[in-house]
Amino acid sequence: MHARTHAPLTPALVALMAFTTGLAVASNYYAQPLLHTLSQHFQVSAAHVGLIVTVAQLSYATGLMLLVPLGDLLERRRMIVTMLVLSACGLLLTASAPSLGLILVGTGITALFSVVAQVLLPLAATMAQPHERGKVVGSIMSGLLLGILLARTVAGTLSALGDWRTVYWCAAGLMLLTAAVMRLRLPSSQQHLGLSYPALLGSVLQLFVQEPVFRLRALLGGLSFSVFSVLWTSMAFLLSSPPWHFSDGTIGLFGLAGAAGALAANGAGRLADKGKAQWVTTGGWVLLGLAWLPLAFAQQSLVALVVGILVLDLAAQAVHVTNQSMIYRLRPDARNRLTAGYMTSYFIGGATGSLLSASAFNLAGWNGVVGVGATLSVIGWLVWLVGSRRVPKHGHHPEAH
Repeated sequence: MHARTHAPLTPALVALMAFTTGLAVASNYYAQPLLHTLSQHFQVSAAHVGLIVTVAQLSYATGLMLLVPLGDLLERRRMIVTMLVLSACGLLLTASAPSLGLILVGTGITALFSVVAQVLLPLAATMAQPHERGKVVGSIMSGLLLGILLARTVAGTLSALGDWRTVYWCAAGLMLLTAAVMRLRLPSSQQHLGLSYPALLGSVLQLFVQEPVFRLRALLGGLSFSVFSVLWTSMAFLLSSPPWHFSDGTIGLFGLAGAAGALAANGAGRLADKGKAQWVTTGGWVLLGLAWLPLAFAQQSLVALVVGILVLDLAAQAVHVTNQSMIYRLRPDARNRLTAGYMTSYFIGGATGSLLSASAFNLAGWNGVVGVGATLSVIGWLVWLVGSRRVPKHGHHPEAH
């Protein structure tokens, strides 16, 4: 294997990659504050319209497994630009969709190719100097996580200014513009592994067999995102129902509270660089569980809801960034495949959390959602407690640092 990458990783380029990453992933979350509006528009139940979130996450997981590994094989600039354009096409289909069925198709296309974010992330990690890799990963992840959370604010605001379709038209135009900028500014980069596509996909599965740390971190990632998705999937249902009766625009503003927590991503990456990964992971899981205490009172207090959002998002992002900083130290030649395997687990967890959340809200209201979220948090903490004692303590595995 040999690789070629032209041009240094400058702060401006890191900022551009972080913005593009956030924009790409945001396209999967515009629907969340609009779910009750879409439910009324198409006259379907909350569970049916909740399929938009589930389809987005499952399609994203499919792209992670089938497309992201190609970043270890193809010329990455051309691949990134092409995926941005195709993701924009999915947004255009959603914007013009006359039925919920076509929204699901458009959502699936957009999510499949929005995994471009996970091609950019290992590219940045590869271009970064070893001593700053955690910091760079944290910066890109801050962009990604801000995209996820601010997508709700942007969607709610644009829906209030126009209608629910407005955000999709605007997002498609911005995605195409970003594709053009990336074509001009992103350096050429390609690895030559000498593997066929089937062998490339098979090597992702081999990494799960060969790397205990990778298996543990992938499982923790899936569990942490399931907890995150339990909260955010049902947030619109809670805030649009009594006693709050909030509009799309107001519901979207709660994404700003989550964005504040997401800014912790940079700090988590720096701590991982300093060998504090185990400490950050332990603290993250403790906070994920504690966050559901104030969230249990969200039907009576908006202050409790905001506190819960801040704590849960900070903890989830700290665990996630630490996971990625650790796995990128395992196999420098396989960062796209490590990303593919890890993020597939991550979004399968997210899709599971969304399904559980929508079902729990239908069956038991907000209390059901809190119960599911708290249970998943305890499960994640137990997995970490047991798993951290079994991962290798020697060799090239990051837990030895």
